[in-house]
Amino acid sequence: MVRGAQRLRRAVRSLPLAEGANATAFSFLTVYRFTTGTIQMPQTESFYLYVVVDGSLRLFTPSGILDYVPGQYSVSKIDTPNAGHVQAFSQEGDFLALAIEFTPNDVISVVLDLEGGLAQEIADGTVDSGVMERADRAVLSSICRLLSAAREPPQLSFMGKQILREILFYVLCGASGSQFLRSVVNFQQAGEIYAANSWIKENFRSSFTVEELAERRNMSVSQFHQKFKNAVGMGPLQCQKRLRLTEGRRLMLDEGKNVTEAALDVGYESPSQFIRDYRKMFSRSPKEEILSLRDQLEK
Repeated sequence: MVRGAQRLRRAVRSLPLAEGANATAFSFLTVYRFTTGTIQMPQTESFYLYVVVDGSLRLFTPSGILDYVPGQYSVSKIDTPNAGHVQAFSQEGDFLALAIEFTPNDVISVVLDLEGGLAQEIADGTVDSGVMERADRAVLSSICRLLSAAREPPQLSFMGKQILREILFYVLCGASGSQFLRSVVNFQQAGEIYAANSWIKENFRSSFTVEELAERRNMSVSQFHQKFKNAVGMGPLQCQKRLRLTEGRRLMLDEGKNVTEAALDVGYESPSQFIRDYRKMFSRSPKEEILSLRDQLEK
């Protein structure tokens, strides 16, 4: 277990937790408890830090299959699916996690307060490896302090905001700091595009055109397409295709659906087209890739 995770687990276990989302004294901090295998990820337009507290989690993202154990965290906005899948429940038979929401301005204000060349080191990805390891551990310690502060009403308005800044500082100095900073800066420059990206994530099974998406944002088709590609790294229809194929992969791997069932479920009208697109994205046919993934995950 990641160092510091036991302390965080004890802190969360001391709270009265109901099934699903549990609000705290801080509006930006939510604690989650689930007893079902498929769980809803936070439904928010904000950035959020998602920390696994007890149990293990698997996320199927267009970038790959990501597994998280207690103490590990992800920073979410662009690539995070709407649902996660519990790989292992805790000894108590549940899965615990927490989410800390923040805005791009919260992050930028921390960066502007950094002294020396640290901001540039973060941007360049040249922070010392030892510093990154200590920073990632410190994220958990700071979250424990945030949970403690939530029990002290007189400290709320001041301490909560200060500890949030502390958490963001350690995330920036951690192993994912450079990527985190780039995503925040890009988002600040193209927030409306990420709103469109969120809509696609919710509706990827449905048919739509780039013209319809551009009209929603009051842009020309060419302007919208270029902005979307610059912000997300691919065009909107390519984004839809990746989401469909990623979900199809999950349905076959986790739910045992065959190729035709998975293809139709994610919005394809033709299973053969699903197979062709799948091979282009994953370099193997669905059958070959799923068999290989099952072998790897069972090791």
